Amino acid sequence: MPQIHIRPAIAEDIPVLMQIPHHSQTPIVWQMEKFEEEGEETVIFRQVRLPRPARLDYPRPSTYLEKGWTEFTTMAVAQLNGDLVGYIGIRENKGTGVVWVSDLVVAESFRRQGIGSALVLSIQAWAVQLNLRMMTLEMQAKNYPMIRLAIKLGYKWSGFLDHYYPNLDIGLFFSRSLR
Repeated sequence: MPQIHIRPAIAEDIPVLMQIPHHSQTPIVWQMEKFEEEGEETVIFRQVRLPRPARLDYPRPSTYLEKGWTEFTTMAVAQLNGDLVGYIGIRENKGTGVVWVSDLVVAESFRRQGIGSALVLSIQAWAVQLNLRMMTLEMQAKNYPMIRLAIKLGYKWSGFLDHYYPNLDIGLFFSRSLR
């Protein structure tokens, strides 16, 4: 298999990255149920297999990357045979020592080839070098492939926010200690 090259993003990468289709499909979603009784709230997430794969649209507008890429603490791209095939964007909270992965995109024809894992692991290594204490991955509750990737890499479910994304999807968070 060709070598995946991970490097920091530069301004010239952004138009190319914006051309990568950001949608995917999923046969499984995490469904949330919330129960309230006096003095108690219970939230349950369960995996639900859909009758057919559902389209999973990217939770942010397409202009987000063009305007917001400089707001990342760092952004890395994956190159395969010289072509950009994915990217990861993170924000570092210096006060808490937490690095937050908000964006991870791999071109559809290159998924399930280790590129997403390579991007996450490269940022994880970067965070360890900076002596950060924790890394959190955020994703839509519908993004089952990303949920599986997080679990595969040793991340544990750490919370959620209802109506988190601009499209009102639930945000799920998986975290891992870096120390």
